Amino acid sequence: MYTNASLKEIRAAYAQQLLPQLVTAVVIIDDNLNIQYLNSSAEALFSKSLNRLYQKAFLDIFTHCSITGERLKQVLLTGQDFTDSDVVLEFIENYHITIEVTASAALFNDRDHILLECKQIDKQKQISAEVFQEQQWEAARDLIRGLAHEIKNPLGGLRGAAQLLDKELNPDQQEFTSMIIEQADRLTNLVDRLLGPNQLPNLELHNIHEILEKVRQLVSLDNAKHIDMLRDYDPSIPDIEIDTEKLQQSLLNIIRNATQILDESGVITLKTRIATNQTINGKQVKLAVKISIIDNGPGIPAEIQDTIFYPMVSGRADGTGLGLSIAQTLIHQHKGKLACHSYPGRTEFTILLPLPKRV
Repeated sequence: MYTNASLKEIRAAYAQQLLPQLVTAVVIIDDNLNIQYLNSSAEALFSKSLNRLYQKAFLDIFTHCSITGERLKQVLLTGQDFTDSDVVLEFIENYHITIEVTASAALFNDRDHILLECKQIDKQKQISAEVFQEQQWEAARDLIRGLAHEIKNPLGGLRGAAQLLDKELNPDQQEFTSMIIEQADRLTNLVDRLLGPNQLPNLELHNIHEILEKVRQLVSLDNAKHIDMLRDYDPSIPDIEIDTEKLQQSLLNIIRNATQILDESGVITLKTRIATNQTINGKQVKLAVKISIIDNGPGIPAEIQDTIFYPMVSGRADGTGLGLSIAQTLIHQHKGKLACHSYPGRTEFTILLPLPKRV
């Protein structure tokens, strides 16, 4: 039979050893929001040790955090816990993670503190979002294909009738039939663009950087704002099977979107890396080429970020909303993935292209 004193000792011994071994990342910050403790999981999550972060302001270790200092201090003022299941942390080293956070008031050494329990949810969120977006994207494309074919059929008849009528009219009246033919052709062209490219890619081994350089040169020729274009390439990336024209078109669509929204102080960075253990369209891929197009513009409006790749969705008043949709289709044809992460001051489009298994 254990006594209360012995159970208290057992509880204290386990409590002392448990915190460092928890899979959940635990962060303790004081009433000034300075870091007082990180367990091992938190050190791994932030890629920094307690030695480096002790007494540092918690929010200062990020370039962007979706939790504000005021919200954290409310925990101390009210004593009420909160849980946020979608917290984005952008680090100074230009990488970001999404975490679920529970913040609660705690007392250490007779002083009020905030206990943060953090769990990284990037993988789960990414897989769920990809499945949902894939379903919505396919549904939108099927709807547009159906509508486009229904529109094209009467347009062809309208144009043919106008051509026949044109032969019966005098030159003064032919102006109106010419207008009908011209507008029918314009609508047919728009419908063809909505349907997107249907031809399968012609895959051949190419160096990804040669394509990026060609795209960079093409954009530079039409760069009235003198936007800086920086390169951060990984020269060790091997040749990959791609359709050069289709990939070039995808990159041009993304980069031109950025140039249209940036001002003279704008910077676009083209970056390549090898990415490991990626989930692409629901499949696990061990090795992939990662192409990043990063700009320092105002960001994509939050209300359209989940639908930015849908046809006819645009963040610009004069945009057609077809460029990114076509880019998405072309990347899908390469069995790749196009994704976007954006907030004011930084927008990053990421293309993942699987590398074939080496024999």
